[in-house]
Amino acid sequence: MKEITARDAKNRFGYLLDAVQSAPVRVTKKGRAVGVMMSVQHYERLRGAAWERLTMTMDTLGEEASANGLTEAKLKTLLAGKG
Repeated sequence: MKEITARDAKNRFGYLLDAVQSAPVRVTKKGRAVGVMMSVQHYERLRGAAWERLTMTMDTLGEEASANGLTEAKLKTLLAGKG
């Protein structure tokens, strides 16, 4: 991954915007990583992939809960603190 200092990022912002179109760029300050700049397209892909994983996980957990006898009524009782 390309890397740029915060000072250079500030002074060469146009360069940074161009660079992130091809790959994310790590931004450092005083020698430590403080952020990553990426294109909107890359961000949207990551966000979409994360949402898809979350949806799949929720579906799997729901199926497992149902297979183990959890019903809507039992869930309401548990969430109400009466179970």
